[in-house]
Amino acid sequence: MNKPLLAVLLFVAALAPAAPAAAPRIVVFKAERRLEFQQDGRIVKTCRVGLGTHPAGHKLRQGDGRTPEGIYYVCVKNAHSQYYLSLGLSYPSSGDAARAVAAGAITQGESTAIARANSNRSTPPWNTALGGEIFIHGHGSGSDWTLGCIALDDADMKELFNLVSKGTAVEVRP
Repeated sequence: MNKPLLAVLLFVAALAPAAPAAAPRIVVFKAERRLEFQQDGRIVKTCRVGLGTHPAGHKLRQGDGRTPEGIYYVCVKNAHSQYYLSLGLSYPSSGDAARAVAAGAITQGESTAIARANSNRSTPPWNTALGGEIFIHGHGSGSDWTLGCIALDDADMKELFNLVSKGTAVEVRP
């Protein structure tokens, strides 16, 4: 290849837009008691988690001791949590609300308020029969002891808290 053509190709390649970086996200694998923080498509941090007292299955109602499964986002960052540090999740989601309306567990008005909060990326109502206030927080991952939250050891929670911003996607898998 001749040098002028190579120079033109390199110049054009430099002007081409770079591939967008993959957005940061958290993925929780309940069965494996593992959390991954992913950034730019690669795993940056992995840590052990503790879950709700009844970890199998998706959260269906307040007080069932289950950790929800699905796609959520960080809607709250709390540096003054009673559980060291915490990241509030956008549970219940619009999908959770739709299932609950169909089952007669919440009203259409409650479902609409949840959907509105989800579309605005704000905190959904946490005072429905579905429960709420699901957090990723500190105070230990050694057992399944929470009411439905995802618990990390404090050192892991501090690192994650510093990596994550409001709006970060959180996927909780069975």
